[in-house]
Amino acid sequence: MQLTDYEKAMLNGDHGAAKARAMDLLVRYGQALGAERLVETRNVAGAFNASTPSVKAIVEQGFDAVYSELNLDSDEVVEIPRVVVNTTQLITGIDNDNWRVQGVEEPLIRMQRASEQFLGERGINPCATCTPYQVGVVPVMGEHCAWMESSAVIYCNSVLGARTNVEGKESTGAAALTGRIPYWGYHLTENRFGTHRVHVDIDVDDMKDWGLLGYYIGEVVQEDRPVLTGKLHHPSMVKLKHFGAAAASSGGVELYHIPGVTPEARTVEEAFGPHQPVGTIRYGKAERRDAWEKLQSATDRKVDFIMLGCPHNAIEQVELVAHLLRGRRIHPDVALWMHTPRAIKQIADRAGYVEIIEAAGGVVMSDTCPAISRRVPEGVRVIATDSAKQAHYLPAIAKVQGWFGSVQECVEAAISGEWQGGL
Repeated sequence: MQLTDYEKAMLNGDHGAAKARAMDLLVRYGQALGAERLVETRNVAGAFNASTPSVKAIVEQGFDAVYSELNLDSDEVVEIPRVVVNTTQLITGIDNDNWRVQGVEEPLIRMQRASEQFLGERGINPCATCTPYQVGVVPVMGEHCAWMESSAVIYCNSVLGARTNVEGKESTGAAALTGRIPYWGYHLTENRFGTHRVHVDIDVDDMKDWGLLGYYIGEVVQEDRPVLTGKLHHPSMVKLKHFGAAAASSGGVELYHIPGVTPEARTVEEAFGPHQPVGTIRYGKAERRDAWEKLQSATDRKVDFIMLGCPHNAIEQVELVAHLLRGRRIHPDVALWMHTPRAIKQIADRAGYVEIIEAAGGVVMSDTCPAISRRVPEGVRVIATDSAKQAHYLPAIAKVQGWFGSVQECVEAAISGEWQGGL
């Protein structure tokens, strides 16, 4: 790889052992990818926190040891300095406030809080969300980033027009200390043009339909780059959030274009650039039903658990649920957990939304979700969710049956204890 003099100095240890280990990792990583060089990044979002039983033995050696092993792939324990770029801790496994509701053991929450203090002292911001762009981490168009989390990556690339591949704990850990990441994949302009045209023949407007559309497209194009045209009502951030998460779950989509909506595609021609689409996919009533049926893994209509907020809910989503639950009571046999970033929860609390949801019997959580924590209420057999991503993953993770539907359908199921949703 071609390294600058500064990068060579970091690799040689002139800037400390931690940066030397980080550069060694990035060089090996870049060589494996075929990258010719590194690119400067000032925006990192990764997983740094220690909050699982599997890392307890490492924690006993100190948090320098945790970062060394998990974020630098280093057998040698090195002292971790302050990070050199804006760095964000993504979603974690534990809600710092509602850990008892999750069924978390007290030693784990103490370990997480100590880990967050260690990371904060080194400049890593504990946003603890899968949607950092909702709480102020908003890179500009063309900015090179190093992000984890598939739903965040597709939003970063597509909606913001910033540039990142799906990174891991090690590469983001190294990028935070060096401000570098291998220059390959979606960092290169030539890899960002569309591959498939997807023409939507039916109206797609509400969040449920954006989730279904994303789920269908991801399954069809897999890791390619769809360009969407047709009957698409101009989407909001919330709809694109759910669309991208669904497409990244059923396939591996990291970038899409909607001409006139996403910043790198003012027109269809601009979306494809110098290339011709490899084919045109049509999305209509049959395709919508196909996606919906694949997201229903349940047969029992008696629900035990309602999960809302994957990706983490925006403030307008919290308000909607509060509106739907105002003056009502969730069925005694049903648990409702709603997930939102901590910063947004504070706004919801001030507006009275949290009080309304809790008065109805629900819980508003931050920092985590059941797919990450792998924790659901005890005895749950059947879930319902408004998230195509959660409907895709949670049944396998938690060994439960799952229904997918709209926010309204999920809230009504929480009240009645019965799933009545459908197309």
